[in-house]
Amino acid sequence: MPLEAIEPRRLYRQIADQLRQLIDHGEYRVGSRLPTERELADMLGVSRPTVREALIALEVEGRLRIRVGSGIYVTAPQLSEVYSAPMPIEGPFEVLRARAFVESAVAEEAARRAKPEDIARLDSILAEVAGPALSIEHWVALDRSFHRAVVATLGNVVLLRTVGELFDQRINPYFAQLARHIENDSTWRAAHVEHVAIRDAIAAHRPADARAAMHEHLERSHRRFSRDFGEAPFVHEDKEGKPASTAAALQPGKGADPSKTRKEPHKAAAC
Repeated sequence: MPLEAIEPRRLYRQIADQLRQLIDHGEYRVGSRLPTERELADMLGVSRPTVREALIALEVEGRLRIRVGSGIYVTAPQLSEVYSAPMPIEGPFEVLRARAFVESAVAEEAARRAKPEDIARLDSILAEVAGPALSIEHWVALDRSFHRAVVATLGNVVLLRTVGELFDQRINPYFAQLARHIENDSTWRAAHVEHVAIRDAIAAHRPADARAAMHEHLERSHRRFSRDFGEAPFVHEDKEGKPASTAAALQPGKGADPSKTRKEPHKAAAC
């Protein structure tokens, strides 16, 4: 069963469905390595972030295991590992794009309206982030508090709820799984520097700068989540021991043994 071209609707779910069928039909065996994210994107004619969303969805289901620096492997899910809830319609990258639109406008207006007590609230959150080493859960809570504190300067409960709900999308298993592969102390610290730039523009009552700082922050978050997993190229040899063509390399069942790879520890997300 060859992979098929993708129609431009709910792309990551279509890709996940196709790969799941290939696995169910035994065309990608347990323990085999899939083509790389880049190769799948090229073959399907879609963006790499879209492929990544599909792979993450299948990893949450227990169908795949992504080993950063090695590749994407088919696994046999244990009953306790299978996540039975339906995939969300919106993928993580779509949520980040929505946040960039909404929160950029919010930051612009916050720079017009912010009072000293609003800036003090932002400063308190940033000071806590700059303190001793924090747990992942504490990082996430402070990240959420900062973004809610920005919108709170507007005094609009609908916007406050909307921004909170958009942020909370990252708590779902799909977003959280993506974060485990990407984020670490370095990316959290980068996000903190970006938060400081947002705070400074709001405190100086520079609406255009505040809008730009928030947009840049969420665009950088998007780029962090889009970063290459660093997987090894998917290459196998032909009968003569020579590297096969790209088309041949995309055929299933030719992967390496995942038991010989090393899994690196990862932490959770900042945005």
